Amino acid sequence: MSAPWPTDLTFDRAAKALRIAFDDGAHFDIPFELLRVESPSAENKGHGPNPPPPPIGKANVSVVRADAVGRYAVRISFDDGHDTGLYSWDLLYNLGRDKDERLRVYRETLRLRALRDEA
Repeated sequence: MSAPWPTDLTFDRAAKALRIAFDDGAHFDIPFELLRVESPSAENKGHGPNPPPPPIGKANVSVVRADAVGRYAVRISFDDGHDTGLYSWDLLYNLGRDKDERLRVYRETLRLRALRDEA
């Protein structure tokens, strides 16, 4: 069985979400904020064993451009200047499927970090 393949990809700037549908019937609205903070770039994931802190202030980030990368991914450019992440179809599927939990974990991490930084 092959991995799900995207059949529709729309960047809805008003909703601040990527609307994506796959050939297995799944469809997701992935917030731009989640796309930005889950970028598979070295800036977000780091180069060493310890990941960098999560990006902050991305709740209102917007997408300014998206470019196909071969037949396997899309490069998304954000209005904060970030444009180095390549989002594979598998990654987008997983982000859509797990978006609520990933956003919860991200926001909780930010909350705990702010508490720690205030101490």
